Amino acid sequence: MTPSNNLFASIDMGTNSFKMLIIQTDKTGKFLTIDRHKDPVCLGRDFSSSISKESLFRAVTCLKRFNQVLKANKISPQQTICVATATVREASNAFDFKRSILESIGFEVSVLSGEEEARFVYLGVLQFLPVFDKRVLVIDIGGGSTEFVIGERGNVVFGVSLKLGHVGLTQKFGKDWNLMEMREFVKLIIKESELVEKVKDSGGFEVVVGTSGTIRAIERAVFNGYGKECVEGNEVLLRDCKREWKFSRGELSGVVERVCREGEEERVKRDGFFKRRSEFIVAGSVLLEEIFEAVGIEEMEVSEYALGEGVIAETLSKVFEGYDLKANARWHSAVRLATRFSGKKGIKSAAQCSSIAKEIFEGLRKWGEVAGNQINVFLDVKDLECLEAACLLHNIGLITGKKGYHRQSYHIITNGNHLQGYSAEEVKLIALLTRHHRKRFPKFDGGSLQEFAEELKQKFRVLCAIIRLSVVLQQSDGLNFQDMEFLHSQEGFKLIFREAGAIASFPLPEDMGKELRNELEHFKILSLGSRLVAGQTIGATLTKYSSLDLQREAGNATVSMEVEKIQLQHGLKMHLENDKRVSSLFQTRGGILHKRVWGKLYSDSESFRNMGVCFQVCRRMPCSGGSFDG
Repeated sequence: MTPSNNLFASIDMGTNSFKMLIIQTDKTGKFLTIDRHKDPVCLGRDFSSSISKESLFRAVTCLKRFNQVLKANKISPQQTICVATATVREASNAFDFKRSILESIGFEVSVLSGEEEARFVYLGVLQFLPVFDKRVLVIDIGGGSTEFVIGERGNVVFGVSLKLGHVGLTQKFGKDWNLMEMREFVKLIIKESELVEKVKDSGGFEVVVGTSGTIRAIERAVFNGYGKECVEGNEVLLRDCKREWKFSRGELSGVVERVCREGEEERVKRDGFFKRRSEFIVAGSVLLEEIFEAVGIEEMEVSEYALGEGVIAETLSKVFEGYDLKANARWHSAVRLATRFSGKKGIKSAAQCSSIAKEIFEGLRKWGEVAGNQINVFLDVKDLECLEAACLLHNIGLITGKKGYHRQSYHIITNGNHLQGYSAEEVKLIALLTRHHRKRFPKFDGGSLQEFAEELKQKFRVLCAIIRLSVVLQQSDGLNFQDMEFLHSQEGFKLIFREAGAIASFPLPEDMGKELRNELEHFKILSLGSRLVAGQTIGATLTKYSSLDLQREAGNATVSMEVEKIQLQHGLKMHLENDKRVSSLFQTRGGILHKRVWGKLYSDSESFRNMGVCFQVCRRMPCSGGSFDG
């Protein structure tokens, strides 16, 4: 199978919820979950021996929504893996359930055995934590079962699945929450399974890693002080930045004691913190505490990646020859830090920024080859790795609010030993790129860059210009970041994006002109000591649509739209033609970029003009006669 793009998807049909992951990767081993979708289907609710018609209906409805997302991202069926776990594994009508999904949606469902599920969880952990060379006990608490696996250097040494899950325990003991009976039941199942003896016979373990939503929720409860604000000021933030993904037996016991408290006030507090997981957190946390006690665990590391990512990793090992599970430890450390402080939306934006930056970086190098020009600064693979890490981390400071978040991103990176495998100089470079990805373009004759050697200052100028432009571009919902193209010539190069959706009209903000002029002022005073490209300085031109008349079919009506052109010339003069927009048609989210975004884009592109690079950013849109560039 040859992948059509660098996106893969996995669908995990669990007992409690269905989860779909969209993952961005490449053959080098870089691995990032850029989007997550979750639906509380509750397939195991009221489960006896078969899946009910009501549960089947909820499952099909959820998978249809997932399929729409896959089509929107152009992820092919060959790059989508759908697996089912405990409930489907134990259902007497599993064959009929699989057939119904295949006929109604077209998904081939693989029902995993307990041992297979455990192995995939271990592979997922290897994509998140640097534990490849260690003997690891991985524990994954699901709704219908709990998986235990011991792995080392990518190989599974021991694996077992116990029929102990937070949904099943809640259904069995949740009416009056007889905690003593539930604890005795868990102890009995663990004893009968001979889990402890089997773990010892397999050679034991060095590290314990927990996965699954229940364990991650417990870790967040420990990290946040169970219900307190994540940060109460910069001092608290900087202290918490140094915390790793782990918790001790004592910290777990503290969370268990709190979630098991009775009373309406405690229930409200529990519901507010754990939200939809609140119904099952009592059973899940008590179960984990009993596992700690039985196996003798004192501390548990936590992986954000688990089954879904493991399924993808297995697929990649078949798609890309020589795919290395151990590769890119540096990248994984950046992923862990980004995941700690960024939510789903932030990670997706950062991943898009990283993709754009990589295209611009490689485009600059290719353009130099095509044009026959020599680049004064040699940019290597490690420079690209630093740029991609900075893009991934540029928005982590948003955890404290939007105001000054770029400075907070810098402080988080520099106040903690997060980025493993990077030199101290590289960490400083990454931090400064996040610090200067917005607001004023930095000065290079002192300040934070003073300790850098001249060659590194030159590299920083180039990388900073790239990250600033990439951040602005990714703010648009109307561009398809998975379909970018570079065109090279003697004069420069074009970065072309395909449309992500139909064309839309947009409002004209009253302060657009003022904001655009302010952004341009930042670059009018910019002066770079030496140029990136030897040769004459070429005025930068960025054309939005080149004043084309766009013919679109809307039902039986043909609509003509004249779009704007903004040109940035040698004297930084701006020409804006009035656009005639059709407000009643094409009211979709994707579409023409907001003018504020274009204003920032024009100003950021001027940093390339001062380096002697002609750089055009275009949008390519389908039309009845093929396509055109704008």
